[in-house]
Amino acid sequence: MQVKDLTTDELKDLIKETVAEALQELLPDPDAEQTLKPEIKQQLLDIQKRRASGIRGIPAAEVLKKLG
Repeated sequence: MQVKDLTTDELKDLIKETVAEALQELLPDPDAEQTLKPEIKQQLLDIQKRRASGIRGIPAAEVLKKLG
């Protein structure tokens, strides 16, 4: 397939993918060699599970009420 045969959306997706790949090659992940404390890892896994089940966290109005 040639570029001239792509739709506008397909071309945009190709450009996005190409830019993302280039950025990954050029900009190393500063956290790549870091490790998480077990309790932090568990907190993140718990958040991930809650979000997967549809629970999105504390509503902003409730936070505002608590913090004044």
